[in-house]
Amino acid sequence: MPAHERVTRSSFSDRIQPVSASRPMPLLPRRIWSDEDWQRIQLGYWSRDMDEKWDVFTEGDVVFLHRSWTGHGIFEATFAPADGGGRQITEAVVERDPERRRSSDDEYDCLLLELVLSTIVLGEPAQELRSEFMELTRRRSGNADVPAGLVQHSALGLRSDS
Repeated sequence: MPAHERVTRSSFSDRIQPVSASRPMPLLPRRIWSDEDWQRIQLGYWSRDMDEKWDVFTEGDVVFLHRSWTGHGIFEATFAPADGGGRQITEAVVERDPERRRSSDDEYDCLLLELVLSTIVLGEPAQELRSEFMELTRRRSGNADVPAGLVQHSALGLRSDS
């Protein structure tokens, strides 16, 4: 599917599964996405190969983020207009079924949600977010030597250029 075509739920036939054990996210990304960012987010993202981990689509103001291999819903983020322009996430839910997802760390989930939207959907380098994600991951694991590339690939995958 070309990058300029909108990805929809029906793009994935029947392999997309909703979040099964949703929990409201108490921490949300603070970023204000520009109107141009919102337009691009609305186009979604369809993983193109094995190294990509995320499929993303929108319905109305809700962005759905699914793991590409399993089709499991992980995040559902509701966007609303922000004061002064652009869009922000006003509420979100995250998967908490331990059979589908191991994480239960609110700070990690908040960072991961923003990273997927920024790096995978928008294709931004997001170096500051990546550094923050690595610091948090190393702190959580208790291992300061965890390779950054391995951690980021495991959580984010790669973004294939069209």
